[in-house]
Amino acid sequence: MTSELDIFVGNTTLIDEDVYRLWLDGYSVSDAVALRVRSGILEQTGATAAVLQSDTMDHYRTFHMLERLLHAPPKLLHQLIFQIPPSRQALLIERYYDFDEAFVREVLGKKLSKGTKKDLDDISTKTGITLKSCRRQFDNFKRVFKVVEEMRGSLVDNIQQHFLLSDRLARDYAAIVFFANNRFETGKKKLQYLSFGDFAFCAELMIQNWTLGAVGEAPTDPDSQMDDMDMDLDKEFLQDLKELKVLVADKDLLDLHKSLVCTALRGKLGVFSEMEANFKNLSRGLVNVAAKLTHNKDVRDLFVDLVEKFVEPCRSDHWPLNDVRLFLNQYSASVHSLDGFRHQALWDRYMGTLRGCLLRLYHD
Repeated sequence: MTSELDIFVGNTTLIDEDVYRLWLDGYSVSDAVALRVRSGILEQTGATAAVLQSDTMDHYRTFHMLERLLHAPPKLLHQLIFQIPPSRQALLIERYYDFDEAFVREVLGKKLSKGTKKDLDDISTKTGITLKSCRRQFDNFKRVFKVVEEMRGSLVDNIQQHFLLSDRLARDYAAIVFFANNRFETGKKKLQYLSFGDFAFCAELMIQNWTLGAVGEAPTDPDSQMDDMDMDLDKEFLQDLKELKVLVADKDLLDLHKSLVCTALRGKLGVFSEMEANFKNLSRGLVNVAAKLTHNKDVRDLFVDLVEKFVEPCRSDHWPLNDVRLFLNQYSASVHSLDGFRHQALWDRYMGTLRGCLLRLYHD
């Protein structure tokens, strides 16, 4: 008696998304098996514990072999060893470069160096993220930074081109790279209420408006040709911001500015009396932040200064967010009616970005 058996042979590499997640999260094979057992997979599939152990180990071996290709994603697309459909390749890359909000908040703005890497043990303990996952995420940040730090052109486009990330994730990495390059302080206690999304929003505004790439200018100094146009703040712009000091140094201009804002907002703000009484202090705070951005330390402390000089005073007077929005819009626009002021374009470039950042930083 003869029996017939149909056999199908394929060489497509199988990717179990759940096991991949466990591997990315830094779990050992034994821990991953225990978590899979707890999920009820043995009952769902009828598999034995030995088969589950073997399956998990097989996936982990595959992921370890793929990892070197994931360090340079275009290589994953062009290699012939692993037959992986394009949609699965995209998933592998996206999830490998994804990161935990709790982790990125701990390292945002810090130098991506060995010194910071030594702190990963403490970050792991604080966040509950495995040390292995912390190292993967840190190494990804550092790898992307190293690849794009000397490239000209759009930071987001360069990241997408070399790491094949989605637009959302590429924008997040652009913010991480921008903050690491300019070393913005984000770890102070008074900034802990801010999320990575808040800082990323501000980073995108600054990249669009305060860098050399924002105005499409190439550096005129031959020694500056390697400066990245999206990563470095426009030093000439920062120097020019000192010109804005006239808005608070000239008493007549300051009084006129206050009068214009108060006239426009009378009857429209619930905190009008508080705004009128505190106008000069708020204006001095916003203008002085601009005037100090010629110094690296003051650039690093930008968010600390914005919270101290504007967010905290308004919050202590219980300004609703909508009143903050109305004030900032009128405060910015009224400068155009000051006949003695000659730096309108500079003011718009500064306040356009600052207004957006302040509204994002203000949580009423």
